[in-house]
Amino acid sequence: MKRIFDLIFCFLLVIIFLFPIITISILVVLTSNGPVLYWSDRVGRYNLIFKMPKFRSMKVGTPEVASDLLENPDSHLTPIGSFLRKSSLDELPQLWCIIKGDMSVVGPRPALFNQYDLIYQRKLFGIDLLKPGLTGLAQIKGRDDLLTTEKVNIDLEYLNNSGFWFDLKIVCLTFFKVLSRSGISH
Repeated sequence: MKRIFDLIFCFLLVIIFLFPIITISILVVLTSNGPVLYWSDRVGRYNLIFKMPKFRSMKVGTPEVASDLLENPDSHLTPIGSFLRKSSLDELPQLWCIIKGDMSVVGPRPALFNQYDLIYQRKLFGIDLLKPGLTGLAQIKGRDDLLTTEKVNIDLEYLNNSGFWFDLKIVCLTFFKVLSRSGISH
């Protein structure tokens, strides 16, 4: 049932956001050098690496680390990068990963390939058995402001309580969290 929900929800989002996707693609090309999409290696279900796209919000050549680990992250942003990140519109290309089956609408956010502590702790608690999500419980409980241990505890809470209605609640709460732009690092 989760896969059916993922596909239906994903196709609805593609229809709703088709014009913004096209507009953002054009704006990325017009405002900075480099590709429209940035493909990062992410850790998925069973700790398998997959390629996850985002609209490119950082300049070409920015180190592949979590934004909060960059020295002066704002200096790496493209002219529209801050807007894309604060609005979460940079995440729209991940709908492709949901269609492909690498991600789900709701689940723990996929770790970067080099977030070793997060990957290890998720494996320790069986969280790596879940498909990563476009959004998740950690996104509504603190997002980028959470420490690794807090993220893992919240992911464990999701693992123990996941189900259709819980996922639907997380999707609704994510909508309001994105509108408030809270917990987002540049």
